[in-house]
Amino acid sequence: MEIEAEVHKILNERTDKTWPTTWFVPRLTDKPAFRDVYSVMNNWGANHGAISYGHIGKDLITLASMLRIPVCMHNIVDDDIFRPSVWNAFGMEKEGADYRACNSFGPIYQ
Repeated sequence: MEIEAEVHKILNERTDKTWPTTWFVPRLTDKPAFRDVYSVMNNWGANHGAISYGHIGKDLITLASMLRIPVCMHNIVDDDIFRPSVWNAFGMEKEGADYRACNSFGPIYQ
C-alpha cells in the first residue's frame, strides 16, 4: 500500500527535516498495545523507534537489558527474549520490570 502524496506532504512537514521519514505498518499481535494499528499509535511511548530489516528484535531487546536500557513497547514474543534472571525480582510484567530493574541498577556506562 502506498501513502497518497498529499497526505505524505502534510505529515512530513510536521516533523524535523533533519530526520529521515519512514512509513511502516506494525506487526499486530494479541498484546493490547498491538491489537490494531490504532492501538499501536495510541500506546506509542516515544518520539522514535528502533526498526530493522530482518528478525533481530529479540537480540536488540536482550542487548538493551544487558546494557540496562529499558525498552518500551515491543511486539516480540516474550519467550524469545533473554533477560537477566534478576529481572524476575522486579515484577511479572516484563516491560515494567525492564524500567524498574534499569532504574535500580543504573546505567553500566556513564
